[in-house]
Amino acid sequence: MALPDYEAWAILEAVARLGSFTAAADELGLSKPTISKAISRLELSLGTVLFHRTSRKISLSTAGQALLPHAQQIAHVGEAAMEAARDTTHLLKGQVRLAAPLSYGLSHLAPVIADFMCAYPEITVDLQLNDAQVDLVEEGFDCAIRIADLPDSSLRVIQLRNVEVYFIAAPAYITRMSEPRTPGELADHDCFLYSNTQSSEVWHITGPDGQTVNVRPKRRFQSNNGDVMLPALIAGRGIGYLPDFLCQNALDAGSLINILPGWRMGDISLNIVMPPSRLRPARVDALVNFLKVNLR
Repeated sequence: MALPDYEAWAILEAVARLGSFTAAADELGLSKPTISKAISRLELSLGTVLFHRTSRKISLSTAGQALLPHAQQIAHVGEAAMEAARDTTHLLKGQVRLAAPLSYGLSHLAPVIADFMCAYPEITVDLQLNDAQVDLVEEGFDCAIRIADLPDSSLRVIQLRNVEVYFIAAPAYITRMSEPRTPGELADHDCFLYSNTQSSEVWHITGPDGQTVNVRPKRRFQSNNGDVMLPALIAGRGIGYLPDFLCQNALDAGSLINILPGWRMGDISLNIVMPPSRLRPARVDALVNFLKVNLR
């Protein structure tokens, strides 16, 4: 059995990422004919076309799109293996791609990234903020911040801390509408729903004794971002369920109060997640270790 053509797979990743054979040749320090021959060699061995070529541009074929995550993983692991075999002090350079939720990224992650850039001036950071969950391997991310109860998967996970989540409302709302004493009463209140969860339409709420109550809240406002709910909640327009990093300041100031204490919709934590491979470029390890220290 012939060995896989690792060079050709790595070249596939570079061509797909950069969008041209010429750019890939420049980045990899190879000639354009070498790049072209490697892609042709891989297409021949796989029995499929990887790129559609015209005189003006190239684009991945359907087969190329399906195989690209494998090429990305091969290139990533190969780079990490090379770095692991050498003194890594001079390898703290290049780009790290990081994904994070929007609100947490703005409020907590941005200052840490600024400090990281001061500590590692030759590492560049591509930070993408999005409340939707990204596919690390397919979209080419080195790591991500996730705030959730993570399901079992092949991803590598570092748990940083537990995140407290509270049912909250403004004193003015409680004065006007009364405070719900049981989760079932939420069905009669104006509720703010976070739509980036599978159970946004039905709240599965568990009490301190382990009892679970299923409630279909009366929706007053819905968003895929928790931060935008705060002004309306503080103005007394309804009841929300938000994590500590969004609402703790308002709770401390008394502009929001914690209602239904002891009741929650599952446990969530702050996590760093990474692709499955144990090998990572030194610059990625530098960022991960920095986040571990500064986000806990």
